[in-house]
Amino acid sequence: MAPLRGLGREGRFRVLFVEDSPEDAELLQMQLEDAGLAAEYLRVDEEPALRGALATFRPDIVLSDLSMPGFSGHDALRIVRAQDPHLPFIFVSGTIGEDVAVAALHEGANDYILKHSSARLPAAVDRALREARTEAERARAEAELMRTQRLESLSLLAAGLSHDLRNILQPLLIVPDLIAQRSDDPRLHQLATVVAECGRRGHEMAESMLSFVRGSRRASERILLRDLFHAVQLLLKGSLPRDMQLEVRLADPELELDANYTELQQCLLNLSLNAIQAMPAGGRLELAAEEAEGGVRLVVADTGSGMDEATIAQLFTPFFTTKTSGTGLGLVSCKRIIEGLGGRISVSSVPGAGTRFELWLPAPVDDDDLEAGEAPAEGGQGERILLVVREGTRLSLLGNALASQGYQPDLAADGAAALRRWAETGSPDVVVVDSEITLFPAEALLSTMYESGYTGPAIVIEDAAAPFDASQVPDGVPLQRLQRPLDMRRLFEAVATAVATRD
Repeated sequence: MAPLRGLGREGRFRVLFVEDSPEDAELLQMQLEDAGLAAEYLRVDEEPALRGALATFRPDIVLSDLSMPGFSGHDALRIVRAQDPHLPFIFVSGTIGEDVAVAALHEGANDYILKHSSARLPAAVDRALREARTEAERARAEAELMRTQRLESLSLLAAGLSHDLRNILQPLLIVPDLIAQRSDDPRLHQLATVVAECGRRGHEMAESMLSFVRGSRRASERILLRDLFHAVQLLLKGSLPRDMQLEVRLADPELELDANYTELQQCLLNLSLNAIQAMPAGGRLELAAEEAEGGVRLVVADTGSGMDEATIAQLFTPFFTTKTSGTGLGLVSCKRIIEGLGGRISVSSVPGAGTRFELWLPAPVDDDDLEAGEAPAEGGQGERILLVVREGTRLSLLGNALASQGYQPDLAADGAAALRRWAETGSPDVVVVDSEITLFPAEALLSTMYESGYTGPAIVIEDAAAPFDASQVPDGVPLQRLQRPLDMRRLFEAVATAVATRD
């Protein structure tokens, strides 16, 4: 018999027997093992034990007898469906009439097997597990689609809000000059200067919102970090409680970055204000900068309440927030800003001991350095890039970045959508695919495209948690592999190389 094809957590399934006969459960287990199912097994025969197993053992499939002393398979099915409507459930019974079998299926069972004729049990288990996995993938894809649609709605809202904000801020750019012309009072002149500066920064923030919607790149400038830190300190001054200490460390007062000043200031302020709110009883807020990994590492750390792993895993998910009045978009914006500069952001936290955000950004590149070293990647000339990335925010970010370099990105959130785009618009010049895509894995997508006539180059963005299996792609494929964390410069260089070497 062929081995079962499904895959469970870490390659193993968890099978729960609801069976009063240890011998029958052992025979069923042997039959599944002979068919090649790598699994963990547990047997229960009472309602309390079943409820406990669902909570702690967390089975991938339930195989239940129909009739047991003091407890029935119908009761077991009802309990399982109340907790998980999609958990595969198969009746395995010594005797079961046609009417009973039909009723069981109507109640939500996936199948029924007779113990004295259980040859098809492995196939039934395999089918139920694969169907459950397909359903889970579909649900995840639907959730991703809904999230993408919400982000699109947010973009429309941001565009309108940006337009209105710029109109409101215009007087702040005009009135200070009028004040200066009509008064010789130096205090009024100083106040006018402050108002003008606030108006200019506010106008830049509104422009930043609009550029995010349009996908354009914000103009960069050479920033001296000591000036940026000084501005952040002044802005935080009114928000720091008396029982909170702000510690600023700058390893080198001449440290510089190429970035948009307003966006980077906004990012540091957001992280700092989050840190202050995490320390209601006081503590220490650290703001630091140092050279690291050929660039600059910025640190915002606190000694506050900290976060558990479940919270950290969702921090950069749009609309996720732990605050009653939060929007869930501040950290998403920070991540977009840092990654847009070719950097990366990471977080570590311990409940009750504080949180530490680290922002790595590349060092500024001078014209002399470019002449002496490697030239930057050339921009595109309208080449079409089929970009396949699972996560909606990252897909939008990478698409915007490629468009800013002169390429024509064609976006797809999964392998199936990529094949549709290929069929609709023709062959792209380059394929860039994320190893974590669903519905149609990266290996299967590229293999199908090359077997169907695509001859161009491919770039795979790999994650350590989802490594790409190049052995599944035909030999001779022009393939580049980029590891996460990914900075934009490496992506631009890879795309430029792929475009230059395509057939």
